[in-house]
Amino acid sequence: MRWLVGVLLFWAVPVAAVTCEDVTYKGLSYTACTVDVASESLSLFHRDADGTLIGSFGGIEDLPEINRLSFAMNAGMYHDDRSPVGHYREDGIETMRVIPNAGPGNFGLLPNGVFCINDDSAQVYETLDYIARAPDCRDATQSGPMLVINGALHPRFLVDSTSRFIRNGVGTTTDGDTAVFVISNDSVTFHEFGSFFRDYLELPNALYFDGKVSRLYARDQGRSDFGFQSLGPMVAVTE
Repeated sequence: MRWLVGVLLFWAVPVAAVTCEDVTYKGLSYTACTVDVASESLSLFHRDADGTLIGSFGGIEDLPEINRLSFAMNAGMYHDDRSPVGHYREDGIETMRVIPNAGPGNFGLLPNGVFCINDDSAQVYETLDYIARAPDCRDATQSGPMLVINGALHPRFLVDSTSRFIRNGVGTTTDGDTAVFVISNDSVTFHEFGSFFRDYLELPNALYFDGKVSRLYARDQGRSDFGFQSLGPMVAVTE
């Protein structure tokens, strides 16, 4: 990951465990937030202890157990009632099963995948591989399609696609030590978005979270994307 080496050298004194940087790649703008999973508290958030929908980045920071929100992003597709479309697990409790079959929309554009978080690592798995491996994830969210699968772009992505949206997703390193969350600042195709993860970030596996409703909170950048509708599952680094 040549780009990450440059970031680490730039931040050598001190090295922040969550860093966000704006990147222009092939004429398109992205914001990439790199999380050192072992040293940061990376978790999924959907409902509070009373079962009430959290729904926003401010809602995460308002939780009594949270002192400070460093980073947050919407993390997986959801129904109108904000319930997850696919597999969802938070703090060891599964609230939605894995959906292995094809279906409508981007979620059902197989192969799709699961983002799995544990205390010291995080991995993106293709869904059938996730079922076969059955990793013991503390938190997990299923979304789709996969952007990068073992170093290859999703086979259905078209170079000449005209479907462009603001998109967001996550990729992980092979060892699971690092997760990189990306949101496009320009409207991009799936092929362009996947290529950013594969060719610029050089990540072996990456998963699409969503488009149109894509949002980012990055404290160090002073960025908190505003929306008029509440969100479903979110991923965040908290203190």
